Amino acid sequence: MADGTVGTWTPEGEMPPAPPSRPSEDAVIEACATVYDPEIPVNIYELGLIYAVDIEEDGRVRVEMTLTAPACPSAQELPEEVRQAVLAVPGVSACEVAVVWDPPWDPSRMTDDARLALNMY
Repeated sequence: MADGTVGTWTPEGEMPPAPPSRPSEDAVIEACATVYDPEIPVNIYELGLIYAVDIEEDGRVRVEMTLTAPACPSAQELPEEVRQAVLAVPGVSACEVAVVWDPPWDPSRMTDDARLALNMY
């Protein structure tokens, strides 16, 4: 095809390529889990900083996240790192990351693995 994509041949001719499949929530969560708070040796998903993941049929993703504290020194970098990680997931066409403060984050949102890693059990 002219744009470099490959379609499927049928007796009627070449069909256009199928649109990319909708990314799975698991794939988006895995991407979020690659992002770490630089001050804490646990990924932000295990810390409980990801509050919601919404995926549209066209591949647009919206992530709601929070930070451990409003004055977090990584407040500018972490949302952008999440956005870039999610954009790398196959099928994601766009990503918006919203930082929310309600409900406020507290250590009870961490997974058991995160508590164990931080000796907070």
